[in-house]
This record gives sequence, structure tokens and C-alpha cells, in this order.
Amino acid sequence: MACIEIDDLQLFETEARKGRIEALYNLGLAYSTGQGVLVDYIAAHKWFNLAAMKGVNEARAWRAQLSREMSSGQIAEAQRQAREWLAH
Repeated sequence: MACIEIDDLQLFETEARKGRIEALYNLGLAYSTGQGVLVDYIAAHKWFNLAAMKGVNEARAWRAQLSREMSSGQIAEAQRQAREWLAH
């Protein structure tokens, strides 16, 4: 896996706001692996969830894997953040 730079993360976030599916998935990868950011399973789950909603099968698999490592409260928070992101 290539190293994700902070500039890439900013670009992914900008592209995610434009609805770019790859950006949603790449943000999930970054937060789940700590590439350019601290590992954050809640953020990773949120981004993978958003990508999965757009049909990215790999995002579904990563989301399921993360869910096994998270508490039900963490999953609920990730889902809340995904809903909030969609509302904006």
C-alpha cells in the first residue's frame, strides 16, 4: 500500500464532498491503517460506510472487519457521523 500524505488526505476530503467514490474509500483506508493520520476506527467506519453505500464492495468488507474490532457504541457513533456527513 502506498503511503498517503497529508496533502492527499485534504484532496480526498475535497473530492469526497464532490461525491467521488474513490475518495470515500481512500479516506477509509487512511483512517483504518494510520496512513497520514492517527488510526481512527470510527472515522474509518464512517468513510467505508459511505463508500459501501455507493456500491464499493471492498468498503463493505473493510467495514465488516472493522466492526468486529469496535464496540456497539463506536459503530453507532460512526453511523451517526455518516448520516451527519450525508446531511451536509
